[in-house]
Amino acid sequence: MPTMNLNRFDLVTLRLYVAAVDTGSLTAGAERLDISLAAASKRIAELEAHVGAPLLERSKRGVVPTESGQTLLPHAVEMVARLEQLALAMSDVKRGTGGHLRLWANTSAFGGFLPALLARFAQAHPQVVLDLEDAISEDAVRAVARGTAELAVIGENTAAEGLQTLVCHRDELVLLLPAGHALDGPEPVPLHTLLEHDLVAFGRATSLTRQLAAAAETAYRPLRIRAQVRSFDAMARMVSAGLGLAVLPREGALPYVRTLGLALGRISGMRSERHLLLAMRDRTQLSPAGQAFVRLAVPASA
Repeated sequence: MPTMNLNRFDLVTLRLYVAAVDTGSLTAGAERLDISLAAASKRIAELEAHVGAPLLERSKRGVVPTESGQTLLPHAVEMVARLEQLALAMSDVKRGTGGHLRLWANTSAFGGFLPALLARFAQAHPQVVLDLEDAISEDAVRAVARGTAELAVIGENTAAEGLQTLVCHRDELVLLLPAGHALDGPEPVPLHTLLEHDLVAFGRATSLTRQLAAAAETAYRPLRIRAQVRSFDAMARMVSAGLGLAVLPREGALPYVRTLGLALGRISGMRSERHLLLAMRDRTQLSPAGQAFVRLAVPASA
């Protein structure tokens, strides 16, 4: 039997603790739950007193979990995630919907295979409410871990500790450049040649740019990013304007070749195959809508 009073572990305080660790700030965690900083500090202090150990290490840079806090964290995340799922399930019952699918995905997914897949899913399950979010892979992982999202589509080079992942899509990285450019031709462009040019890319925290940066580091060359954008459309328009070249998945690049007068080139000297993963906490615990989406996205796993 547990030696602690379970009634002392209230869900609001556990949600606050998870939010503070997630944001690295007790202030930001309090804002997320719409409570005052003073009330948040009191709640954390009471929780620490109950467990008999400090849970957050405080500094000018924010907060991080102590060793005891690290022990508490996965259990608190699990409880908060279950609470999110409970609230959503009851909301679906109240509205009379046929379920709810909360999916976060990176820009490569939204700019490539995902819209068509979602259309197929919606046609097969018209009563399911889709709740979609375009986010960088790391944020999508955190959303699944804390229960904000049920599923996430992420880059394969994204840390997803504690989550289950399945390959849901394969694509090829290609070079997008103006038609008639000096590198526009039938032969693959060597990586070292590509890296001599200015590039248009996503932010450095995204999985796609990190993959390109890792290739540049292996080649002992700097990555000359001239402009950072947030969508394939902005990337293609920057390339069309002559501000740089871009490396992106073929499916994301193809729509702009004809409309903007651009060209595609293959790349040599780096791994050009790119995998996207479908991440989840536990497949056996997914909602019926989540289970159906996994079967559609990864037929081989059915």
